[in-house]
Amino acid sequence: MPAKHLFEYAVLRVVPRVEREEFLNVGVIVYCASEGFLQVRCAVPEARLRAFGCAELDLQDLAQRLRAFERICQGRREGGPIGQLPIASRFRWLTAQRSTIVQTSPVHPGLCENAADTLNRLYAQLVE
Repeated sequence: MPAKHLFEYAVLRVVPRVEREEFLNVGVIVYCASEGFLQVRCAVPEARLRAFGCAELDLQDLAQRLRAFERICQGRREGGPIGQLPIASRFRWLTAQRSTIVQTSPVHPGLCENAADTLNRLYAQLVE
């Protein structure tokens, strides 16, 4: 039987009007300490955002904000000072509560055999 690893995840949400508290899921971030895994999978679903009533939303700005999540997850110099932090600190920073157009859900724990497969499964279930 394959070993199970504790992982944590949060859903990335676009919140076009913070005061209305409406959001659209656009990505998932998964952290698994035992696998040394921290990755995000996200997309800018232009048609879904327009249908959601985000006609005035700057999609290039949104894409840049989501790319920042990717750079920080990679843990390289391109991720800036936050990207240089230890993996657990980067995950906690990325999932900290904020009031901006890109927010994360509460963090949820689980068990997995493979964090990369779990990221893909969660993305398919919660975003696509």
